[in-house]
Amino acid sequence: MSHLHAVLLGVPWTLAVMLAALAIGAVLAVPLAAARRSRVAPLRWAARLAIDVLRGIPPIVWLFIIFFGLGDKVLRLGPFQAAVLGLGLISAGYLAEIYRGGLTAVHKGQWEAASALGMGRADAMTRVIGPQAFRVALPGATTYAIGLLKDSSVVSTIGVTDIMARASQDARSTSSGLTPFLLAALVYIVLSGPLAWLSRTMDAKLRARVAR
Repeated sequence: MSHLHAVLLGVPWTLAVMLAALAIGAVLAVPLAAARRSRVAPLRWAARLAIDVLRGIPPIVWLFIIFFGLGDKVLRLGPFQAAVLGLGLISAGYLAEIYRGGLTAVHKGQWEAASALGMGRADAMTRVIGPQAFRVALPGATTYAIGLLKDSSVVSTIGVTDIMARASQDARSTSSGLTPFLLAALVYIVLSGPLAWLSRTMDAKLRARVAR
C-alpha cells in the first residue's frame, strides 16, 4: 500500500498537466485548422509547416527546448509551466489535423443547404457544420487525449512530480524494483478508462441526435 500511495501522489500533477495541455491545444488548434483550410495559399502553407514542426519533434525534445532554453533564459518557466506549454503546443498540432479531418468529412452540400436557408458562414459553421464535424472528430480527439495522458509521463524528466516521477522516487528509495512501475501502469489504465467511456457515450448520443 505504501508503494500505491507514493504513486497516487503524482496523479493530481499528471491530470493537471494533461488537462491544461489539452485545453491549450484545443484552443490553438482552431486557428491552425482554419488556416489549413484557407483559400490563401501562403497562410495554408504556413499552417501546414507549423503543424508539421509541432508534430515532428518528439515531446521530450520540446520540453528540453522550452524548459532549459526558453524557460531558463527568456520566460523563466517552472517545470509545470514548461510541461503544459510544451505539451499544449504539440496538442495544437495534432488536434488541428483532427479538426480539419472532421470538417473535411462534412459534405460540401451541407454548406450549400445552409446558404439556401439564408445562413451566413458563421451561423452555418456553428449550427450545421460544427456539430457534424464535432461528431466525426470526437473519437480521434478522445484517442489523442488518452495518448496525451500516457505521454505526459515525459514531464518527469524536467522535474514535474507526476505519476512516473513518484514511481521512480519510490523505486529508488525503497529498492523495490518493478513494483512501483507496475502500479503506475495500473493507475494509467484506470485513468484512461473514463475517457474511453466518455467518448463512446458522447458518440452514441451525437449519432442518435443526428439520426433524428
